[in-house]
Amino acid sequence: MTRHRVLLSSTAVAQLGLLDDRRAKGIKDALHRLEDGPFRPRSGVDIKKLAMSLNPPLFRLRLGDYRVIYFITDREVRVTEIIHQSKGYKWLG
Repeated sequence: MTRHRVLLSSTAVAQLGLLDDRRAKGIKDALHRLEDGPFRPRSGVDIKKLAMSLNPPLFRLRLGDYRVIYFITDREVRVTEIIHQSKGYKWLG
């Protein structure tokens, strides 16, 4: 099985830093699980491809009230945003 490297944008790092320790640890644990398959939904990893027609396509990882937005290039998972569900996807523009 091909493992992926998970990289966080500076925005995602800042957003993660704003969270309480318990929530940040849960998100970090889920990001580690993406290393074994960023496309495949499974227990503890709720993944959905976003419907927008972007290239590369964006995916969202749902973790309770938070969403991790990412895209995939070769063997890398590039996390662009970690947002609260109340923010929605308006930021996509």
